[in-house]
Amino acid sequence: MAIFAIAMACGLSARAEETEYDPAKVSESLKAIFQFGSASTKQSLNANTVTLMSGTIGGTYVQFGADLASVLDDGNKLRVLPIVGRGSVQSVADILFLQGVDLGIVRSDTLDYLERKGFAKDIKKQFTYVTKLYNEEMHVIASKSVKTLRDLEGKTVSVDLPNGGTFVTALTVFERLGMKPKVVYIEQRIAMEKMKAGEIDAVIVCGGKPYKSVSGFKDDRFHLVNINYEKPLQKDYLPASLSAKDYPNLISGEERVDTIAVPAVLAAYNWAPNTERYRKLSFFVDAFFTKFPTFQNPPFHPKWKEVSLSAPLQDWNRLPSAEQWLKAHNVEAATRTRFDEFLKTSPTAAAAARTDTDREALFKQFQAWETERNARAQVRSKQK
Repeated sequence: MAIFAIAMACGLSARAEETEYDPAKVSESLKAIFQFGSASTKQSLNANTVTLMSGTIGGTYVQFGADLASVLDDGNKLRVLPIVGRGSVQSVADILFLQGVDLGIVRSDTLDYLERKGFAKDIKKQFTYVTKLYNEEMHVIASKSVKTLRDLEGKTVSVDLPNGGTFVTALTVFERLGMKPKVVYIEQRIAMEKMKAGEIDAVIVCGGKPYKSVSGFKDDRFHLVNINYEKPLQKDYLPASLSAKDYPNLISGEERVDTIAVPAVLAAYNWAPNTERYRKLSFFVDAFFTKFPTFQNPPFHPKWKEVSLSAPLQDWNRLPSAEQWLKAHNVEAATRTRFDEFLKTSPTAAAAARTDTDREALFKQFQAWETERNARAQVRSKQK
């Protein structure tokens, strides 16, 4: 028995030697943990960590935050710390007021809404943007008797909680179209159950397709409702479409559902260039832009394929270090070449670009036009 016990102990010891490792040898991150008392480690962790306010669980913002952390985390050199948020409106407040938040993903119509309703004044001056991300589609789920958005006039419609961005887009659309449904503010998953029970008529969800909570919804009584691209919507939104490929549980066969979309924006507080917070943002930008091609391939969210780093965003100012990076890496070069060709073929435009200031203003308009044209072309190609 004694010999057997010794043999067992030796065997266990041998297996332990084969499978157990010194944690300090596994990764730089674990080294940091085991050096917890080190003042230099504490300083480097804080100096090189960028916090990103994302969105609610199951949403596209959260997935984008996870993707950024996955690609950009580089030991103690750079760490991206995504935080689960409460939606676009709350993220605006978090970027402005919550200590330690460096970046956030917000919807482009949110700041306009806050100003239009008198909740804030000149709020865009407090923000910069790193890049326009992707277009978020508006999803309207209702019974099959509801054919278009206008059929919801006077009906009970859930627009999510009032700290997110869905309610902003939904209410803006209703205002633009002169509609007056009975709006209720219910969290999406609960709202869908209430709709199944007949307590409400429709649920609106705004997010990048395929949106998790919409993908998981299955009930043959309901479908995704068409939103016609009417003239009152064309200033603020882009045309978009949804297909069975996006939502097989809600769209059948070759059917296509027309809808609208609004840009999501990677935004930051407008820090002065000589501050530590601005330095961290610049460090993040360099890593993000350098590694950007990685995001446009699997296994990352398919919405990354819509992102164009140099795409302009109307009425927003880009983070200076992001603008500088783009210029240094000639991201604008191809667009400027097309712009020059455009001026050669358009005497009217050339006459309007006589001064450098006028030329730059016209170039920004040209960029915005190209971005919108490409977005529309994407929609048309999907429709085919």
